[in-house]
Amino acid sequence: MPTHTRIRMFNTQETYPNQALDNDLCQAVKAGNTVYVRGQVGTDFEGRLVGLGDPRAQAEQAMKNVKQLLEEAGSDLSHIVKTTTYITDPRFREPVYREVGDWLKGVFPISTGLVVAGLAQPEWLMEIDVIAVIPNASDEEENRS
Repeated sequence: MPTHTRIRMFNTQETYPNQALDNDLCQAVKAGNTVYVRGQVGTDFEGRLVGLGDPRAQAEQAMKNVKQLLEEAGSDLSHIVKTTTYITDPRFREPVYREVGDWLKGVFPISTGLVVAGLAQPEWLMEIDVIAVIPNASDEEENRS
């Protein structure tokens, strides 16, 4: 019996038709009460890019994806414990971090930020992956006390 659940499984042949890849992946994995979300970029789940040339718009779409994946796993944005954000230009830091910060206001996760030479597709300007928890009922009661 599996100890984890894979959410939105896919093959990279579909995601990267311009590359000779054939890897089986998924968008998120729920392992125990932890959710690991794959790096999200400015594309929706149908593969359409949002915000060509606009790092803030790409960050907004990435966070929409993160929110949806966490909810599908039984968690939500308020339970994110760690983010890792990748940007392809240091000038993108402010618009990307402002957008992500708006989505995570009051959450206080730990965060790592990196400037990288490039991402898997040249039009992607940013990427964010997160780790979150799925609280159990007793945790929720404790937090309300």
